[in-house]
Order: sequence, then structure tokens, then C-alpha cells
Amino acid sequence: MTAALSGPAFSVHDIPFSAYGSWFDISPVIAEKTYAEDLHLVSHQNGMHGVLRLVPLEPVGGGRAETRVEAIPGLLSWVGESGRVELAYEAPDAVRLRGSGLDFGVLAAVRTLTPFSGTYFFHDPAANAHVFTSYETGRRYRVTVLSGTLADAPGDQALGSSDRGVTVTAEADGHWEVAVEELDTARPPYASSASFDDIASAAQGAFTDFVDAVAPWRSEATPAAELAAYVVWSATVAAKGLVTRPGVLMSKHWMDKVWSWDHCFNALALASGAPELAWHQFHLPFDHQDESGALPDSVTHSEVLYNFVKPPIHGWAFGHLRRSLPTHLGRAELTEVYERLERWTGFWLTVRRAPGAELPYYQHGNDSGWDNATTFDPGRVVVTADLTAFLVLQLRELEALARELGRPDEASRWVGAAEEIQAALLDQLWTGERFVARSAGTGETWSSASLLDLMPIALGEHLPAEVTSALADRIKAHLTPYGLATELTTSPHYRADGYWRGPIWAPATVLIEDGLRRAGHLRLADDISARFRALCETHGFAENFDALTGTGLRDRAYTWTASSYLLLARDHHLRLAGTGSDDAVA
Repeated sequence: MTAALSGPAFSVHDIPFSAYGSWFDISPVIAEKTYAEDLHLVSHQNGMHGVLRLVPLEPVGGGRAETRVEAIPGLLSWVGESGRVELAYEAPDAVRLRGSGLDFGVLAAVRTLTPFSGTYFFHDPAANAHVFTSYETGRRYRVTVLSGTLADAPGDQALGSSDRGVTVTAEADGHWEVAVEELDTARPPYASSASFDDIASAAQGAFTDFVDAVAPWRSEATPAAELAAYVVWSATVAAKGLVTRPGVLMSKHWMDKVWSWDHCFNALALASGAPELAWHQFHLPFDHQDESGALPDSVTHSEVLYNFVKPPIHGWAFGHLRRSLPTHLGRAELTEVYERLERWTGFWLTVRRAPGAELPYYQHGNDSGWDNATTFDPGRVVVTADLTAFLVLQLRELEALARELGRPDEASRWVGAAEEIQAALLDQLWTGERFVARSAGTGETWSSASLLDLMPIALGEHLPAEVTSALADRIKAHLTPYGLATELTTSPHYRADGYWRGPIWAPATVLIEDGLRRAGHLRLADDISARFRALCETHGFAENFDALTGTGLRDRAYTWTASSYLLLARDHHLRLAGTGSDDAVA
């Protein structure tokens, strides 16, 4: 009883088992940095909630069976000495399980039911199935026994504190099978003509089609490409709630949102192979753009936050996105992007510039995406060079769009603004050796040991050569064997797990690598790319990484990390294919 499937194996302690479009996963991770003993069905509707506990059981005595968990993209297995259980996604909202030699329990994760929390459990005679209703997710979870015997169903209609759930055991043939569905209120009784093997094969095939589309260039030289694609594929949810389009969450662990700059890296990785999904990623936060033109900080199923914003990298991202798409965008699509970028740019040029000031400011480190970077230690309401650099790139993209749309007067206005703001950047924040930050209130300036101060390299070819050379020299000082430390490792403020005060992050890596390459610093760009790719191939796709050991930190299944690996690996492959050589320094 083993489905004949293959694919990259992974640990569910690091990467949740899920499928494209699903709002739930199967994982032991039930909250931030919280690992349960058993795998759970974890929903991401109305937040992250471990709803059901999935427990392999000994047929004799009914105790919890000791098993090891194995996972590949189409199949999850519990393997014990006396038998095994397998799980596969039949649909985004339904999984099938089968077992032999082991019984199995599908149980409420929390025993206590109150009038406002917990899980109510009952037998539904119309569907001949057992149903859990969850206060936390606002959804129902239906278990239908397809073969085998319902051995126990404690807690039927119980209130207060009680065990709740079903236990299934095999009949004479030694096998059992169940279906588990996530639904809103009601649907017809479960019915399926597909066998478990066909379901598992279809799930594997769906992933294979995806990875073949987004990473057709993969080879032995890119050993992490398939797993990177799985991280992105499995973290994609269907349009539901406030997620207005199919969306790639940052993770189906606790970072289960779309933040308004993270989405750009996922869009870029998907552009050539899954252009429609890439288009949705780029636009999703713009669907919630407010009246001032600002993008929200984040979007998820039941919540849109506006308390912070994120940096305006969207002009930079769209320029790369459109060059990667397999077909040209039409006038209507270009107009939609132009109008949304225009409003987003207008936000920074109006409400984020002090009266009489030429340069915009952040109100907090969170606005920059580098929440606690040391650049913000002397003050939070700060004019920074990275913000101005991103805004200049966005203005130049608006200029290009305006010309393409036949709006020459607007194009002239955009290019004029870009030149004026870049001149102010160099005049006000460049010392001749480095960029400084400046208080938006007092005008006081300072520098730091943060890599954030060097992010204007993203301007690439638009900066004077002497400026890019000085920035490149300083960037080299941030390189460790694993990549770019976000704080100099010699800094007194460096912290191994200090979020943006030391660890290596994917977005900084991609932006800097691209800027250096466009500025002509090819060897350094190749070196940064090579180190980050090797880091992911060794340590996976964590939210960030210890700069001195490479160890993955925080959320271990982060999509912008996986997407950044796919971007850098693809571009490395294309350079090799185009030149037959590579300048990378291993």
C-alpha cells in the first residue's frame, strides 16, 4: 500500500504539507515557534489555527503509534513498524487518507468548547459523516469513512471539556480509508469515483506541471529548484475573503500573509512560467490601495493592515516583471499598472515629504521592510537613501509607461521628478564616501553599520561610477561565506538572530545583486548570487539565515526566499547558456 510517486523529500517540521489553492496544511507547527507532537490540519482562515489532530494509533490497545513522517509533494506518509498511513490532497479543500496495519484518529485539537471558542462535534445523519465546527476559523470539517470501521466517536454533541473525534480501524481486508473536507456550511454527501492512487498521482502531477513551467531550466546544478517551487506552489491559496486573487502567502506557517513588498519577489519568480499567477501577485496589494494612494502593510484572509506601509520597490519590480512575461502586455493592462503606480508614487511625494523638503521619509523601520535595522536606532521618522533610490526607479518606470501609453507631457514630468530627486539624494545624503540618514524633524544626520545604508546600489546604472564603486566596496565588507549580513558582523549591534541586525535576507540579496550587475560590478554580483544559492541548497528556504553559520532562522518555509533562489538560479543558468562561462567566485 504505497503510492508509486517520487519528488523532493522534505521535513514537515520545516515545510508544511499542502497543495496549490488550499487554505489549510498538514503540519506539526500550530503557532509561532510552536511544534505539536502530532501533525495537525492547520487552517489559515481567520488567522492560523490548528483545528484537527491527526494521530496514528496501535490496533491493539489504541495507544498512539510510533511512526516516522515522510513527505514528498504529492504524498504524506506515517510509517510504523506494523503499518502505514498515507494522505493526499484530492482538492484544495479535501484530503483522502488510507491506512493498513494502523488505526487512525481525527480529533479536535482543543478539548474545551466554550460559547466563543473551540470545536463542536456531531454526527450529521444527512451526510452520514462526522462534522467539526470551528469557532476560530468559522468553517466546518467533515470526516467521511469510506472503508473500514468507525471504531469510536467520542464527544458527539458534547459541550464543555471532552475528547472529540473519530477513530477508524480496518475491516477484514486490513485497510481503511477516509475523506476530510473543509467547507463553509453544507454540501452534498462526499462522493468520489477516484482511487487513492489516482488522487495521489494527480496531486503529484499538478506539482510537476507547475515546476516544469516555472523552472524548466533546472538541472543537477540547481539541486534546490524543485523544493523551492514546492514551497511557492504549496503556499498558494485560492481567492477568498480579503485575498482578492490567487495569492502566494509568505508561508503556511505563522507568516501567513501577503506583505506589500514580499509579493514582488514571488511575482518575478513566477513571471516566465506562470504569468497569470505572477500578474495576480503583483496586483494583490494594489486591490487594497487606499484613498491616499498608499498600499497596505499586509493582506490576509480576514485582515488588511494599514498601520505601516512598505518600500516602493514596485516600479523596479514591474520593470523586471514585464521583461520576463512570455507575452506583451496590452494597453488596458499597462494603463492599470500606470494608474496604480502613479497613485503609489503620489503618496510618497505628498504625504511623506515634509513641507519644502525634496526627499521622502519613513515613519518607522517597519515602513522600510527592515523593521529593526540599526539605521533607525537614532530616530524612526527618517529620510533614508534606500527610499529615495526606490522612488527614483519607480519614477523612471512611470516615465517609460507614460511614453508607451502616448502621454509625452506626463513622461517629461516623471523624468524631471526622477532627476531632481536623485540630484537631491546625492546632494543631501551622499558624503562623498557613503550615504547617511537624516531625521525628518531635526535635520540631524547619521550613518550605521546596516546594509540598508547601501541599498541605493539598486539604482545601478543611474548612479555615478564613483558612487557605485564606493558602495560596492562597502557591500563586500558585509559578505560572509553564506551571503550578505544585514549588519556588519564586526558591529557591536550585530546579533546572530537579530532579524535585520545581522541575518541574511533574500530581498536585500536580490536587490543588491541586480543593482551591482546593472552598474557593471559583475564579479561581485556573481559572487553574491553564488553564495546565496549555495546557502539555500544547504539550509533551505528560511525567513532569514545566521550570517556566520548559514543556519535557517524563524519561519522555515518562506516563499520570497524560495522565489529569490529561483530568480537567481534561473538568471545564472541563462548567463551560462548565453556565454558558455561564468564569472562567479565560489
